[in-house]
Amino acid sequence: MAEALRVGIAGLGTVGASVGRVLRDKAVELTRQCGRDVIVTAVSARDHKRDRGVDLSSAKWFDDPVKMAQTAEIDVFVELIGGDEGPARSSVKTALEAGRHVVTANKALLAKHGVALAEIAEKKGVLLNYEAAVAGGIPVIKTMREAMAGNSVTRVFGILNGTCNYILTRMEAEGISFDACLKDAQRLGYAEADPTFDIEGHDTAHKLSILTSLAFGTRIAANDIYMEGISNITQADIRAAADLGYRIKLLGVAQRTESGIEQRVHPTMVPTASVIAQVHGVTNAVAIETDILGELLLSGPGAGGNATASAVIGDIADIAKSRPGFQHGPVFGRPAKELKPYKKAQMRSHAGGYFIRLTVHDRIGVFAAIAKRMADNDISLESIVQHAVNGEAAAQKTVILVTHETTEAAVRKAVDGITKDGHLTDKPQVIRIERAG
Repeated sequence: MAEALRVGIAGLGTVGASVGRVLRDKAVELTRQCGRDVIVTAVSARDHKRDRGVDLSSAKWFDDPVKMAQTAEIDVFVELIGGDEGPARSSVKTALEAGRHVVTANKALLAKHGVALAEIAEKKGVLLNYEAAVAGGIPVIKTMREAMAGNSVTRVFGILNGTCNYILTRMEAEGISFDACLKDAQRLGYAEADPTFDIEGHDTAHKLSILTSLAFGTRIAANDIYMEGISNITQADIRAAADLGYRIKLLGVAQRTESGIEQRVHPTMVPTASVIAQVHGVTNAVAIETDILGELLLSGPGAGGNATASAVIGDIADIAKSRPGFQHGPVFGRPAKELKPYKKAQMRSHAGGYFIRLTVHDRIGVFAAIAKRMADNDISLESIVQHAVNGEAAAQKTVILVTHETTEAAVRKAVDGITKDGHLTDKPQVIRIERAG
């Protein structure tokens, strides 16, 4: 049997403790699967005395994760610290430069420094594995990096944030407001005390930027993603979507267009009958469309200690199964130095269908003015519905428009015109409609 694989874990929060526990409890099974023992020989965290529910006393303790990354007592450095700078970045960079394999769950780090770290890993001939960084326990990285050889990806999209999906699911099922649902999600631990990173789309954007690089062979461009969150979604939108046969999901979408690669994160209406519309609660899902395979949908737990630990341990096991002299594949599917510069497609040229909700003064000529603004911008309407606003039937009405395929620029110009006409009593709502399998 080959020599044991020695693992150092930096960060002993929920995920780190789960990784340590599984490596201990499943030691026999992992040895059988990997052909060698996998043992934790070093750990690092901020608090040495804290009870984490797992006995790691046999591992050497390091107060400084960078020193642990340098030690000759580990073969694999597992980074579960978090953050795109500071000890997370410095320790991962140090481990790679020292010729250690690295496993990380840190999407923020990869979104900002992934290409530079990949160049180091490939130069040193070591692995940089990051399955847990995108969609938790769903094996989407392995699928795109290893199982789709020969396929050309045309679009990748999905539900990549469990907090947002949980909130939207409950808003629809229970008829409660966004604010009330967010407070409950925080109480239950599904949302952070400061939920901005999740609900405004930043978390989804980091994950999408990694998938975009894998899908299209471009350098990671997390700062070039069009982004909207879900904080402005109301019960009026939820009900209108249901009446029209749609369900609202926060999607991350990347697709190839004639003008470049389009990356966007925003609330989206998907047909109720589509598979992705059936993904509820904290579950994640990723759809990949290719020329050979067609559409593949992967769905499962997107977060949590066990789901993320499962992905981390899968990455460790892949390293354990490799042998000296084995040529490792590139980190992002293509050699990092060959990743193409990212060419951004302009969102205002994005084409698709749109849901537009307008709250307007109930007076003669408003409906005709709205229709004229749509016609002036060559927007064809699939449906148009108007009804009284509850409790204020005499003062205002809601007009709901569903367009055929048109451009973002045309929709924004039409809505801006309607706003300038002085017909609106509230901020207009525009939600894209996405083709989904």
